[in-house]
Order: sequence, then structure tokens, then C-alpha cells
Amino acid sequence: MSETPAAPVVPVTPATARTRVRVPLRFGDGYAVDAELVTFHGLADGLEHLAVVLGTPAPGTTPLVRLHSECLTGDVFGSARCDCGPQLREAVERIAERGGVLLYLRQEGRGIGLYNKLDAYALQDQGLDTYEANAALDLPEDARDYTAAAQMLRALGIDELDLLSNNPDKAEQLRDLGITVHDRVPTGVFTTAHNVRYLRAKVLHTSHTLPLALLTERTAG
Repeated sequence: MSETPAAPVVPVTPATARTRVRVPLRFGDGYAVDAELVTFHGLADGLEHLAVVLGTPAPGTTPLVRLHSECLTGDVFGSARCDCGPQLREAVERIAERGGVLLYLRQEGRGIGLYNKLDAYALQDQGLDTYEANAALDLPEDARDYTAAAQMLRALGIDELDLLSNNPDKAEQLRDLGITVHDRVPTGVFTTAHNVRYLRAKVLHTSHTLPLALLTERTAG
């Protein structure tokens, strides 16, 4: 029986590091860690993505990496309608402990932008899930492209990693771009009364590795 040939690697134009600066990070729960923030020249989409370098991997181990898409409502304002803020907080600590990089990607609303995301929220309040709301607005379910992420990783000297993510598409895109993803490490499950439908939709629509049986519907209150 013949094996299915591997997908051809998508060629990626090199990017280069622009600025590196040490920044002490402090979180509202008291967690603190020092990080190196790195900016870049030559990213494919022209956006101001940021690498947050945390800790140092032990010799012979692969770095732990998270691709974290910007979420103003969750990351900054603590919105309970998603799990982005808790995922960001968790990722910083887990990566710092093991050594690796968090790529903070300017891809608000899975790439549709802040205003469109809030338009989609309004439709979700009428009963649609997060993906159905995007479709109703003639927007893609997920518009994110990780070419710039692959460029950033290579500019940092990383071509193999373990990926901290529940999203199989992130690992698949990185592999198509020539990055070796050894393991996909799941994040924690951060449920609130306001985000259970959102998390269930991610499992049902895009095969996120979340425990569907635990994501029972709850009434917000």
C-alpha cells in the first residue's frame, strides 16, 4: 500500500530581527517574569507581530511555542466571552518554565478585525455561534495565515518545536511552512458562564482538542 506523499513545503521569504529589548512582565494575579521582546523586518503580512522570548530550553530539548492571536477584549479587558486572556497568562508561565517563545500575532477576531468581531458578537447574542456569525457577515470562519509566524520563528533560529495549542490548524500550517512540530501540547480549559457556547463551537467546527463532555451549557449570570 503506497503512502500518501507529504504536502510540499510552502517557500517562505526570510525575515530578520529588528529590535530586542528586555521587559519585566507583571500580571494582575502577582505572577512576574522577565522577557525579551523581539520585533521584525520583512514579515509577509506587514503587521507588527511580536515575539516574547521566555526562559531557556534545556540542552537537547525543543522549545515550547505558542501562537497567540491578539484579543483586545480578552487579553486587555478580561472579557469572559472567550478564553484568550487566561490562555495568554497560562502560556507565559508554562513557556517561561520550559523555555521557548510566545508569538503575539495581530490577528484580532481570528483575523477579521476588532469591529467585525464585535459585529459577530451582536449576532451571537441573537443565537448564532461564533462561526455561524462570521458566515452571516460574509466573513471566513478563520482568516488567519501563519506565514509571518514561520518567518519569526526562523529569524529566532527555531525550526522545530512543541506547540502549545488546542488548534490543529496551527500545527498543520506550520508544518506546511517547513517548521517541524513534534508535539501539540493542549492548553488548560478556561470556562465561564459566558464562553461555553464559544468553546463548544471550536470543538465542533474546527476540531479543537477540548473535552466536549465538560463543556456543558450554563446560563450566564
